[in-house]
Amino acid sequence: MFKDGHIHTSFCPHGSKDPLENYVEKALELGFREISFTEHAPLPKGFKDPAPASDSAMRQEELEQYFEDISRVKAAYKGKIKINAGLEVDFIEGFEQETRNFLNDAGKYLDDSILSVHFLRHDNQYECLDYSPDVFGKMIEQYGSIEEVYKNYFRTLFLSVLSDLGPFKPKRIGHITLVKKFQKKYPVDREFREEISEILDAVHIQGYELDYNGAGFSKPLCKEPYPPDWAAKEALKKGIALIYGSDAHQVKEMGQGRSVMKYL
Repeated sequence: MFKDGHIHTSFCPHGSKDPLENYVEKALELGFREISFTEHAPLPKGFKDPAPASDSAMRQEELEQYFEDISRVKAAYKGKIKINAGLEVDFIEGFEQETRNFLNDAGKYLDDSILSVHFLRHDNQYECLDYSPDVFGKMIEQYGSIEEVYKNYFRTLFLSVLSDLGPFKPKRIGHITLVKKFQKKYPVDREFREEISEILDAVHIQGYELDYNGAGFSKPLCKEPYPPDWAAKEALKKGIALIYGSDAHQVKEMGQGRSVMKYL
């Protein structure tokens, strides 16, 4: 495990102001040979951020500066570590064409990227499922049960894997069990093995990778990586590459979760 494929930056409205250079220095200290900066891509045109603080993603007008800053650190650390310019792109049901248009414009600047689900559509409204325990609790009330929230998450994730987002569609699927972020407060009765296995089959058929994400272990209401051990093992059995991601939003989070992740 010599790569961290999921790192956020000061361009993230809900992250820290730690400079890119500090992330690189920490990566070198931890022994990484390759890292990917994967900031939350600007949300698609016409989509209103449902997060209460409207802080889910970087702004479109910041994108050029973001890529310029990464080019600067690439040059500064050339020969010491491989640095990839990337994005974490949201799959938002109903906004596939807008996302495809964005990727067609931004794709030429990308070395690496992740496709993730944070927003769920329900009754023609969207919610950010990982924003807070309170928001998640309200979603359970709206859906009628926690199981229905999980089912909609995995349904949307499956759609994301199969979606046609054009030639620059990300080839790595982000934190596939993010819906479990608040599981200690809102426990669910089953593991959804059938749904997750179906998603893994689709990932394998498409030839994609999985974000093996350590952030879940650091979340006090989750305490396990995304995905958990059994799903990571299943992914490897199917020949799917697991790419470690710290999902760091500040330098001190680099390397998080590695101590408990069995399949690095």
